[in-house]
Amino acid sequence: MPYAISILIAGFGGGIVRGLVGFIKHQYSYKNVGFNLPYFFVMMFLSGVVGMLTAYVFDGNPAFAFIVGYAGGDFIENVYKTILKKPSLYQLPVDIIK
Repeated sequence: MPYAISILIAGFGGGIVRGLVGFIKHQYSYKNVGFNLPYFFVMMFLSGVVGMLTAYVFDGNPAFAFIVGYAGGDFIENVYKTILKKPSLYQLPVDIIK
């Protein structure tokens, strides 16, 4: 049982790191980006949960679980885009496209 907990913690940590990388990338990609603390915490928690769940599915050692946790969000995003046959999960506002 303690080994399974270390796998889940490593997966959660990988998801958190992935969430932080995405957040930092977003902050530096756009000008005048606001910061919403509750939203940030919810997104970090969700990233951790996704990492934890993907690490649980791909049972291995804690180092592998961390890597799988980091990549889990990208994996789920790519599966979603493949199913919907869309190049992106996000749509640009109409005024930006013009």
